[in-house]
Amino acid sequence: MKTSPRLSLNNGVLIDQLGFGLYKVPTAEASALVAMALGAGYRHFDTAAMYRNETGVARGISSLSGSDGGTGGSGESSPGLSREDVFVTTKVWNDDQGYDATLRAFDTSMVNLGLDYIDMYLIHWPCARRGLFTETYRALETLYREGKVRAIGVCNFQPTHLDRLLQTAEVVPAVNQIELHPWLQQEELRDKHHGLGIRTEAWSPLGRGKVVADPVVLACAAEHGRTPAQVILRWHIQLGNIAIPKASSEDRIKENLDVFGFELSDHDMAALAELDRGQRTGSHPDNVN
Repeated sequence: MKTSPRLSLNNGVLIDQLGFGLYKVPTAEASALVAMALGAGYRHFDTAAMYRNETGVARGISSLSGSDGGTGGSGESSPGLSREDVFVTTKVWNDDQGYDATLRAFDTSMVNLGLDYIDMYLIHWPCARRGLFTETYRALETLYREGKVRAIGVCNFQPTHLDRLLQTAEVVPAVNQIELHPWLQQEELRDKHHGLGIRTEAWSPLGRGKVVADPVVLACAAEHGRTPAQVILRWHIQLGNIAIPKASSEDRIKENLDVFGFELSDHDMAALAELDRGQRTGSHPDNVN
């Protein structure tokens, strides 16, 4: 069973560099996929209020661990897992932005997940024209100070959003989760993260399955005897990104985690760097409100 290396966030909390994404996974399927992923070696799970599968994620964690998820039991698990072994991220949705609304949304997510703390809580989108993300982040800071979350951060924030946030924030975000893959490399934003001590986390790390068909990726995969998805995930790992690929079968779940037994050369990394075309598969943050 393979497991991911862990990276240190800016507050010392450790996070698995390769996690399991649950975007658009129905809650009825989420429990089985999470349990399957745990069995394969994943320990980092990324959900959101908007995904409407937090309860399924909770069932998946508790079904394999044999624990109650940290809601008052011993936390002991039949295969040797405890609550502390699993890293759970969820996010506040756009409709719940604002200080008080965010606190209420967090309480709902806590109930759905059946946890007594959440490892990381993120703002899902800046929704800049609504002008609420600084108040939303202030609520995240309250939750962090109260020990209800171990780390806080943002998603889809562009440099201007980060600049505005940091004018009032007392806690630097631990991560900024953004769309990131070889066709959309966001080098300026990644450089800004590095300077601020913010980890870059990639959603849609495979470009929603489109980038795996790129001829450069295919050639690199053939050279290494790996799949195109493994080459792209290995590219993320070597760049230092956190990546949260989604998978819906046991074979693909295991395949995505099997990226720590080979290394891309400098030539490979340079060839993949040339693929950047600024092409999004999802929405631009400025268009989401």
